[in-house]
Amino acid sequence: MGQRSIGAYDLRERVARYDADMEVMHPNRRKMVQVALGVLPFPRTSPLLALDLGVGTGYFSAQFLQQFPSSRVVAVDGAETMVEFARVRLRSLAARVVYRVGDFRNLASLVSDVHAVDVVFSSYALHHLGRVEKEAVVRQAVGLLRPGGWFLNADVIIADSAEIERRIQEIRVAGIVERAAGADERFRDTASTRRFLDELEAREGDQPLTLRDDLAILRRAGLCSPSVFWLEYREMVYGGIARWFTEAGSDRAG
Repeated sequence: MGQRSIGAYDLRERVARYDADMEVMHPNRRKMVQVALGVLPFPRTSPLLALDLGVGTGYFSAQFLQQFPSSRVVAVDGAETMVEFARVRLRSLAARVVYRVGDFRNLASLVSDVHAVDVVFSSYALHHLGRVEKEAVVRQAVGLLRPGGWFLNADVIIADSAEIERRIQEIRVAGIVERAAGADERFRDTASTRRFLDELEAREGDQPLTLRDDLAILRRAGLCSPSVFWLEYREMVYGGIARWFTEAGSDRAG
């Protein structure tokens, strides 16, 4: 996350209402995490080590640890306040979580003692990075995967076409207004919702890429056959498998 994004998520008021806001603005979050976890081919009893890029309030990590009860997570986030909330959510699982507070653009130094992981996952975090920074972070993360390990991301994208993007945004805003049902002044109507979203995204440094760009980044980072596992309008679950070292090495060298 960039410094602007980290700062935006280090505000206690913002973080305190984060999960409630997600229910209104991103009602597919539960479905997306379920899809991502369903893609993983590992037996439930596997002693996996996972890296959570942008743990936030700990939602994804909680689901992962429950699905794989012998697993552990290295949880990274740049916002100390977010990590505090994650610690509360994951308090019953605390023995299986290690937290690293810092900008995940510097991932290699944050997890310098972590030599190999089975899974890297992220949700609603990487879209805060521009194309170059995002690719650099993904390369660092993929470099930590064991051969056959999985990278999975649940996040937002932007349409290739401005016309399609406008229509998707109209659908997005209408859905938020409907779900809020007049209970939140921020989402009272189309105009107030659009204004809130524009201000929020500018403040948090949102920089979503297209589906094509995101898949290309995974491919260049060395993942085998990066694929989309779920897509609805502007939200997507995608990822891929780490190649064997010799394949990844020759791929990156070329």
